[in-house]
Formats: sequence, structure tokens, C-alpha cells
Amino acid sequence: MIMKKSFTKIGFYLLMAFAVIGLTTSCSSDDDDTPPPAPEELVLNGSLSSEKILLTGYTYKLDKGFHVKSGGNLIIQKGVTIQAQENSDDPDYILIEQGGKITAEGTKDQPIVMTSKTKSHGAWGGVHICGKAPINLNGGSGKSEIGDANYGGNVANDNSGVMRYVRLEYTGFAFNPDKESNGLTMYGVGNGTTIEYVQVYKGADDGFEWFGGTVNSKFLVSTGSGDDSFDWTEGWIGKGQFWVAVQDADGDCLIEADNLKDNNMNTPISSPTIANLTLIGNNSTESKRGVRLREGTHVKMYNALICGKESALTTETTGTEQSFTDGKSFVEYTHVSTVFKTGSSLDLKSATGNAEGQTINFTNTYLGSVDGGKDLSSDSFFTKAMYKGAVPADNDWTAGWTKK
Repeated sequence: MIMKKSFTKIGFYLLMAFAVIGLTTSCSSDDDDTPPPAPEELVLNGSLSSEKILLTGYTYKLDKGFHVKSGGNLIIQKGVTIQAQENSDDPDYILIEQGGKITAEGTKDQPIVMTSKTKSHGAWGGVHICGKAPINLNGGSGKSEIGDANYGGNVANDNSGVMRYVRLEYTGFAFNPDKESNGLTMYGVGNGTTIEYVQVYKGADDGFEWFGGTVNSKFLVSTGSGDDSFDWTEGWIGKGQFWVAVQDADGDCLIEADNLKDNNMNTPISSPTIANLTLIGNNSTESKRGVRLREGTHVKMYNALICGKESALTTETTGTEQSFTDGKSFVEYTHVSTVFKTGSSLDLKSATGNAEGQTINFTNTYLGSVDGGKDLSSDSFFTKAMYKGAVPADNDWTAGWTKK
């Protein structure tokens, strides 16, 4: 009788254990059990004022302009593809308005790809983000060139979301003769926003452009942009590190930098700090300027390699050149294959760590660095990288998610 009771108890406990396992299994979440989106859910158009999740493994169609309004959040999971439908009369673009967010979190192995049906420059309008950070337009606010959305304000730490491991292909749609969209355009975007590991690939206009704001940007690649690879204006005062530009035949400046054309002294004055750049020009006989500093902009630039332009770096306008004289702007630890072309009062070739006429060699398009650079890591944004260039041969952070 004692043995029988013992076995009965053991059997009871085993049954209970199996029951618990079965219950746990039936209640667990499994991505494979997620129902596929309905066809209409795979189309992005109109506007969004709540939360929308784009699921890994699916291709979504961008049909005309898609606005994320205040309170909206476009969440894009790793590996998602967004394909522009190339509407000729009412072009495709994504615009994040003030108070809206984009949460695009790709990975190195599964980047988020925003592309078009045909693989050609200027097929769609790119991504535009409007924030509440300061700009220097009169009145402190402006309207986006695309979508006519408000931007600017006084919220330096404004947060418009995250873009990480994202590739934007074939952007630059010409909306009219005066408005041609960039790959990623940041209007008054605040430094609560994260922009990292983003490539603009073969766009028809600028790769990346900042219209004021305070947003910081790290690990950027501009490949084959039809105008400028990087462009800032309207009082951008953010930071940048590890930028790559590789031009094709149509590219203009590697960096075109302004404060404000109409009034070079408007504040806040554009004054970013940027470091560890690899900027490779197209040796054009028409577009001869590499980094073009003008319209009163200030800059602190370190650890750069610049080649492929007759004038690797130029300074223009009184305000910009005076900023160097006053110790508000610096270009240091920068090697160029040609020359610095500056005003008579400046001698950048003799600045700390600089050198002209250097032979700069790269492997696999842009891999390579030169020893010796400035350590900026006392600022938590900057990674310690005491070398010139963006992508050391032994640390190719572009591998797996970019196109060349």
C-alpha cells in the first residue's frame, strides 16, 4: 500500500509538470504565429497620427507623400523594405512632422532599405524630418521644402526618433525647377534624435542636408550623390563623426557649408564639430571644390582625408574667414591630396597636423586611414579615434549594410 501511494503521488506530479509545460508553450509568443499584414496594410500613404509597425520580412509600398503627424510613430523593424511607386505627378516621400517620430531600427545584417521600383537617380523624394530645435531664419521658424511642414523652435533636445542601419536609395525627385529633394533632410532636428549608420546611395541631389538644428550624426555614407555629399545651412550646431563621401561623375561639393545666405551673421551661426572624415571626389574639371566653407559658417573639423578635388578645401565670405582668425573655427589633422585654397589671411596648410599634396591610398574604394589625429573623446559623443579618415582597414563598419 505504501508503494502504491508513492507511485500515485509521482504520477500526479508528472502530470502537473506536463500540464504546466503545455500551458507555457501555448501562451508563448512566436513571430511565426503573427498573422501577415492585409494588403492595404502594406501601403504607406496619407498621414499617421498614432503608432504603425512595419514588420520584418515584408515589403511596403510608398504611394505618394506619407506624413507622420504629431503623436504618430512610424516603427520600422529590421530587414523591412519600403519601395517607392514613383508617382510622377504626386511624388513619393516620407515626412516626419514636428511631434512625430520615426523609429527605424535595422541591424548590420538586416538593414532597413528604402528604395524605388526602378533603380535610377531621382526616383522618389527621400526622408524629411522636421523638429523643434533652433534655426536662424528670421522669426525662428520655417517651412520644409517638401510637404510644407513647420520646423524650428527652441527645444534643443527635441526627439524625432531613431534611424539606425538604414539605406536610402535613388532619391532626389525634382518637385519643380527650384526644389529637388535630398536623401535625408533634417529640418531643425534636435539632439534627442539618433542618426547612425545611414547611407544615401545614388540620389540625384544632396546626400545629407541639415537646415539648422542640433542633431548629431555618426557613421554616415554618401555614395554617388548627384549634388553635394553633405550640406548644412540655417545654423546647424550639431556634431558628426565617421563620415564617408564617394562621388560619381555628377557630384558637386563633398561638403557645402553655409550659415545663411541672406544674412551671414544670423544666429545661431552654423558651427558643427566634425571628425574622422573620408571624402573622395570625382576629379571633375568643372566642379573643383571639395569642402566649401562659405556664407558665414563656422566649423571645427579634425582627422579628415580629402582627395579628388582641385581645391580640397576652400573658404569664402568674410564671416567664415574671420571665424578662423578669431579662433572660433579650426581645420586640423587633415591631409589633402591637392591644396587648401583660402583667403590671404589664412594658412591652413600650416595648422596643426595638416598637410597638402599627400598621396592618399584606399583599398576597396574607401578603406584606409593615416596615423595621427585629435582625441575628441572628452566629449561623450565622440569615439576615441586618433587617426585621419573614417574607415580604418581593420574596422570596416560599413560592411554588410551598405552598397558600393
